Amino acid sequence: MPEPVTLVTAEDTLEFGRKLGETLRAGDLVLLAGPLGAGKTVVAKGIAAGLGVQGRVSSPTFIIAREHQAGERGIPLVHVDAYRLGGDLTELDDLDLDTELVESVVVVEWGEGAAERLSADHLLIRLDRRPDDARLAILEPHGSWVDRLARAGFCGCVAG
Repeated sequence: MPEPVTLVTAEDTLEFGRKLGETLRAGDLVLLAGPLGAGKTVVAKGIAAGLGVQGRVSSPTFIIAREHQAGERGIPLVHVDAYRLGGDLTELDDLDLDTELVESVVVVEWGEGAAERLSADHLLIRLDRRPDDARLAILEPHGSWVDRLARAGFCGCVAG
């Protein structure tokens, strides 16, 4: 199994997300998993920067989902924090994310175990925070993501 990507600083984590965001296209689903403080929202901010969406990106914990209007690349971002849903699939269905996936990139924090059913083609990024405050990222591509990540030059991938 390949080694995880080590993200030493918050800037590294943001840049990792930005690089990924530059490769995303409408219809992509990205799931971010990891404990509190692992860097999920920082990766989401980087993805937003790579997409060039409008508006400030912050954790949508209390509103659950926030849509960011398309910017320079013409692709909107739907940023979801499923933490408060507690795995309740009916509440996830109420967000109508499968419709959003047609024209947007959808990034779901805390979505593992529920949101992957929105698309067989999704990327799961597992993040963990080490005692020295560095983050580790393991990318688990599913469906078409297996080939896409290899072409994009991302490392730290394991086939899912």
